[in-house]
Amino acid sequence: MTALSAFPITARWPAQNPAAIQLYSFPTPNGIKVSAMLEETGLDYEPHLVRLNGEQKSEEFLSLNPNNKIPAIIDPNGPDGKPLPLFESGAILIYLAEKTGSFLGGNDDERYPVLQWLMFQMGGIGPMFGQFGQYKDADRTDLGEKDPRTRYTNESRRLMGVLDEALEGKTWLVGDAYSIADIAIWPWVRGVRDFYKAGDELGLTEAKNVTRWLETCMDRPASQKALTIPDPDG
Repeated sequence: MTALSAFPITARWPAQNPAAIQLYSFPTPNGIKVSAMLEETGLDYEPHLVRLNGEQKSEEFLSLNPNNKIPAIIDPNGPDGKPLPLFESGAILIYLAEKTGSFLGGNDDERYPVLQWLMFQMGGIGPMFGQFGQYKDADRTDLGEKDPRTRYTNESRRLMGVLDEALEGKTWLVGDAYSIADIAIWPWVRGVRDFYKAGDELGLTEAKNVTRWLETCMDRPASQKALTIPDPDG
């Protein structure tokens, strides 16, 4: 298991077939969509059940996904033949589609609408349907906070912590260069601080790495210009 031995998660969920994609998941909607994609593509994969009773918060699982959410994968034969660890179901779907050249539309005219509806699911359907389920079942299941304000505050603080840890010792989120990962997130963090005035409430004032990164992102001329496009006074 040479290719996978460097990943701590394999100590808790050992690979029987180290040449196969390792899937760490549970059959929730987000888990099911990656399992369905793997089945559709015919890729060789090995599923590992991560029970949502705390296993997703274990040290081993967090070593693969610091956001403690299923699903996550390790592809031992990733780009350039190197192992690729990956979390976030949407990112996994895009990766598997590109790896196999399938299910991403037949041409660019279809590819971008496919991605558009994928983002619709990730940004709208998933979060909203999931929160509906949280509160619908709140009286009969132990799903955590029953008050919406408490739930969203705690989850926002948790996400701020994940972001802060990811930025430890780094200028940018991924690699050595500014990327769309930074561009996608900094406006939301700025909104928490400057629009909602909730930096204290959501843990931004404690997140020193995020604060430093936010200022670096906002110092870019394009970022400053973007703050007034379209011109709100125009």
